[in-house]
Amino acid sequence: MIARLWRRLSVCRVPTLGDAWLAGQNNVSARVRRRQPERLRHADIMKHMKRTGVFAALALAGAMSAQVATQANSQYQTEQGRKTMAAGLGSPNRDELEKPRELVRAMALQKGMTVADVGTGIGYMLPFLSRAVGTDGRVIAEDIFDDFLASAKQRAQNQNLGNVTFVKGTETDPSLPEGAADEVLALDVYHHFDYPEKMLAGIHKALKPGGKLVVVEYYKRPEAMPDGRAMTHIRLDMPDVIKEIEANHFHLLSEMEHIKDSQYILVLEKR
Repeated sequence: MIARLWRRLSVCRVPTLGDAWLAGQNNVSARVRRRQPERLRHADIMKHMKRTGVFAALALAGAMSAQVATQANSQYQTEQGRKTMAAGLGSPNRDELEKPRELVRAMALQKGMTVADVGTGIGYMLPFLSRAVGTDGRVIAEDIFDDFLASAKQRAQNQNLGNVTFVKGTETDPSLPEGAADEVLALDVYHHFDYPEKMLAGIHKALKPGGKLVVVEYYKRPEAMPDGRAMTHIRLDMPDVIKEIEANHFHLLSEMEHIKDSQYILVLEKR
């Protein structure tokens, strides 16, 4: 009887500190084993994101939400700076340099059309556009600066351009009437768009079905502007401009050189 009692006490011994430590280690190991699949799943997700270009897309989205034309717009931030620029925009030899009549022919404007001039500045193109669409047509002149719009209005008044109306836009929206335009002209202004995807969305909205966006831009090449300024002033060269615009619901119809080694014309259709 005493022997049986001793054997029971031996089996039911009191746990020691060593037993407690071993139990703790076993619990830690179990937790590690439970968490390890979670860490592996996270690593797999990160690898998948890298493979599928998600990181690149996120980076691009971040870049697209930031201002991209700060340097090109630096001279337009003060009234005095805009006066200096306006003097150049109104240069007597600008017709020779810009070839506005050739541009209007390339746009294939017809009588009765509605055309918008985004970034009209002092209204340099308004007489040419007004005559092209005729008295039954309409020209919408847009700019974001009041002083430029005042100069454009004065030009229209001086030349009796009765088919021209004016709109004040913003740096993110040209604020053109929805579905009103057959064509939108962006002459020497695309590189000034701080938020190109938002501006393109506004232009897209303003165009009629099948409407066209005509972009006249400088090449991003040393010879395109005096003193090699195009290399810092112009954000994108022609192939990348085309890619950016086509990524925003437009389709390229034609491209042509406008001013040799300096400017080109893109005609894109709304899709």
